[in-house]
Amino acid sequence: MLNIGSPIPFVTLYEFIDEDTPGCALGPNAVDVKAATAGKTVVIFALPGAYTPTCSAQHLPGYVALADALKAAGVDEIWCLAVNDAFVMGAWGREHRAAGCVRMMADGSADFTRATGLTLDLSAKGLGLRSQRYSMLVRDGVVQTLNVEAPGAFAVSNAETMLAQVSAR
Repeated sequence: MLNIGSPIPFVTLYEFIDEDTPGCALGPNAVDVKAATAGKTVVIFALPGAYTPTCSAQHLPGYVALADALKAAGVDEIWCLAVNDAFVMGAWGREHRAAGCVRMMADGSADFTRATGLTLDLSAKGLGLRSQRYSMLVRDGVVQTLNVEAPGAFAVSNAETMLAQVSAR
């Protein structure tokens, strides 16, 4: 499992960004995690899935609401990561007005999630392999803080906890 001091998995994630263009929007766009985190301070929070109850009611909205405060405290980017496809993540982000606040990163094949060791098997509920709920502060591709939730909990990976941790550094 991923630990403090570990490099994050350098895989490719995908992001769908709505662009006001004539015709169909282009995407999904590949994001090289190594290049995207190089020289940056990034908060990554992961959750079991887009449109799921706690994720939609609390987790994502909390980071959208505190995005300016996190950035004022030294965070360059905030990423929401889930084992969903880029189109779903893009639509979910649009509904929560995440553009400019939180990048909606799709780990559709669970490559990042598997490499972290933070998988969650929800096959019995028809959801397949998903990510555990967690948050982490990453500097230049290396984990600085890691907050992994107990099963079914939402107490340590929220935006308020991350803001307190970032502000204390």
